[in-house]
Amino acid sequence: DTIDGNIRLGEKETMSHPAVRQSLEKAQAWSFVSQMKDAEQTVIGERGIGLSGGQKQRITIARALARKTPVLVLDDSTSALDTETEQEIQQVLNGLSGMTKIIIGHRISSVRRADKIIVLENGRIAESGTHEELLEANGLYKATYDSQH
Repeated sequence: DTIDGNIRLGEKETMSHPAVRQSLEKAQAWSFVSQMKDAEQTVIGERGIGLSGGQKQRITIARALARKTPVLVLDDSTSALDTETEQEIQQVLNGLSGMTKIIIGHRISSVRRADKIIVLENGRIAESGTHEELLEANGLYKATYDSQH
């Protein structure tokens, strides 16, 4: 299927092409999609064959953003992105109102701006709070933060 078809999956009748382009821009994907010979009409292989890990993640984020659902769950969705692109996507996510965002991540940089962070250890809640509160608590979150910085 095409990049456009991938994003409009299940909603081809109701989602407009401008909405696809807007979601690609928000997901920081338009920069590389626009450079492809057929742009969003470029055919991509099953499971994103031909795209890098970061490109696949940005297409997936674009698909999620295009849906405009009341709850958005992103599971380690920026792990293959560079820090700058991750921050740009986080700014877009922060600007989305009327939506609950659940962000699952292993990198502190992907969750530090969340209203509430829940830290799991062995399947149980070990800590919860804001980034600042968890740093002050000097627990698992702080240890993870220190190891990543």
